[in-house]
Amino acid sequence: MRKTETAKRYILFILGLFFSAMGVALTKRGELGISPISSVANVLNARFDAVSIGTWLILWNCLLILGQILLLRKKFQPIQLLQVPLSFLFGWFTDFGMWLVRFIPVNHYPVRLGMVVLGTAVLGFGIALAVIANVIMNSGEAFVKAVSDTTHKEFGNVKIFFDISCVLASLVLSLLFFHGKIVGIREGTVIAALLTGTTVKLFSRYLRAPLNRLLGTKQTDNP
Repeated sequence: MRKTETAKRYILFILGLFFSAMGVALTKRGELGISPISSVANVLNARFDAVSIGTWLILWNCLLILGQILLLRKKFQPIQLLQVPLSFLFGWFTDFGMWLVRFIPVNHYPVRLGMVVLGTAVLGFGIALAVIANVIMNSGEAFVKAVSDTTHKEFGNVKIFFDISCVLASLVLSLLFFHGKIVGIREGTVIAALLTGTTVKLFSRYLRAPLNRLLGTKQTDNP
């Protein structure tokens, strides 16, 4: 791969991170829950709100990177350490997104529901850009792949199990922190879980070919 193409791909990946973070911020602003992979950070932010949601996401992503190292050991590729600075970037983008959407009134349920749906669409758009960039996986997907490779289980099945585990962990933390109440996990979490994959596929289908031409790729990947 030429240096110019590599640079373009990393720029596209960072753009994908930005839109993914904006999607998280929009969903968070809706106050109806957040995507499964970010749900643990969301509950921690609800309990310890002196620490921003972006900072909790950085800590959570770094924990997932540590998990990859422990699982893969010598098979862990040094280039995957790029996930660390990219996780910081994602956290900072999320806090910036929270600052941008702070003025949006969320006093009515339809508005809050619309924020969740819009946020999920923006998140899917960002993930699609990152997938098309094809340079490095985000920490969540990389952790799922590490588990998949180690256990020799299908990636898709492990991803489902991982998402469910994140929600269950969030539920347990919420019950512990808020004296038996469920906080930070609501219908928005279910909506994000159900719609994110669909939006990623939809955006990838229409964006892959033109973006690959822009990147200078001779052959396009299958959608």
